[in-house]
Amino acid sequence: MDFTNWIKGRRGKEGVSVMQNMVGQKIQGALEKQTKYRWLVLSMIFLVYMIAGADRANIGVVVPFIKASFNMTNTDIGAMASLFYLGYGLIQVPVGIIFTKYGVSKLFSLSLVLTSIATFFMGTATSVFQLKLGRVILGFAEGPLNIGILTTINRWFPPQEKGIATGIFMSSIKFAPAVVPPLCAWIIITFGWREVFYLFAIPGFILAGLWLWLVKDNPQDSPYCSKSELDYINNRQVDSGAVAGTAALKQVKSLRWLDKIIRTKKIQPLDTNRKVLLSWDVWGCALGYFFMVGITYAIMTWVPTYLITVKKFSIMKMGFVAAAPWVGAVLGNIIGGWLSDNFFDKRRKPVMLLTTVSTIFMMYSLIYSPNDPVLLATLLLSAGILLNLGYSTFLVYPMGIASKEQCPFAASIIQTGGSLGGAFAPFVVGVLLDSFNWDMVFTFLAACSLITFLILLTMIEPMEGYEETRE
Repeated sequence: MDFTNWIKGRRGKEGVSVMQNMVGQKIQGALEKQTKYRWLVLSMIFLVYMIAGADRANIGVVVPFIKASFNMTNTDIGAMASLFYLGYGLIQVPVGIIFTKYGVSKLFSLSLVLTSIATFFMGTATSVFQLKLGRVILGFAEGPLNIGILTTINRWFPPQEKGIATGIFMSSIKFAPAVVPPLCAWIIITFGWREVFYLFAIPGFILAGLWLWLVKDNPQDSPYCSKSELDYINNRQVDSGAVAGTAALKQVKSLRWLDKIIRTKKIQPLDTNRKVLLSWDVWGCALGYFFMVGITYAIMTWVPTYLITVKKFSIMKMGFVAAAPWVGAVLGNIIGGWLSDNFFDKRRKPVMLLTTVSTIFMMYSLIYSPNDPVLLATLLLSAGILLNLGYSTFLVYPMGIASKEQCPFAASIIQTGGSLGGAFAPFVVGVLLDSFNWDMVFTFLAACSLITFLILLTMIEPMEGYEETRE
């Protein structure tokens, strides 16, 4: 019997009620499937960290002008840039512990407000001491943001989306330097270097309020997250676009050769502070991140100065060429996150290794960089893509090796390593420039990437539930 005729055959209100109930269930199911609120959360993350990145990146463009205003040496500039990461690094572990115990939302919004205040203070500085103090305060203020975002991603995204979500998150801070140099150049020409800090201080106040309103610590506490989305986040439901189980199994089997190289092992997630502290894999990731962040922020701090003093570019030409590595960085983070989640089936080390090997060659190639702005921008664009393919996966790595409860603590250790690297490398570059030249700087950055590659070889690739098969 035809289904519609069967319904029509039911008598009176009973038949109508059956149809209404069935239609209602279908509509409710459709609404449930349409809920994708985690992507709005990720949009907020992108905006927040883009603004944070702009607040720390603007110093690179302003350096030539404050250097002249305050008669500073290259070592002074390197120290000022490094002080941000010193404050940023010191607060990471305490913040990780606080987030684990008390949640993210309120401290996160306070951090955004303090970031804007510290940025504004930089514009009012009348001495080298005040400039350095402002950078330390900015580091302390921004410190909670990274751990808070990683904790939010870990709670709001399923394992198969953590890589791409973290890649988009990390691309936001690289998107900032892509737009900051031209914007800062325009502000300096139109107003002056102090106005860069005044104008950049405004967005943080707005985003602090939006975060409190829109983003909850856990998806189950959000009125905008449906049950079906919550089930998907918690890996209890397969998304309609997910790969079938047999295809996924075939993909895993096809990568057995890779598992032997990257030392994939089945693990039990680290579920106590003691286990996290005793894990070489956590400390190895932190040490590798130390060098990779150092390379990134050495470029962010010093490339604008390099373009003006060595390549003799005008300020506007410098602004557009200096944006090139960060356009590449945005692409690299997103592509690397997708590769990690999909092509490598949630394996994080392959793109980390690929990044370190390619960065060795890219940094060394900058010794022979062309003077033509288009060719140099292309080279910097390529360097940005390759440097960032595996950059975000250093922060995805603790999500695979630690439990959700201990992930903020494990991530804070890795973030501390990265922050110290961000303090170390720009300062070393300043010292090298006062004693040697840019060739030595690029050789130093290539060596940092080589050391990271060697460290990665000592670490395992954690895969919960992975079963090693013997031929």
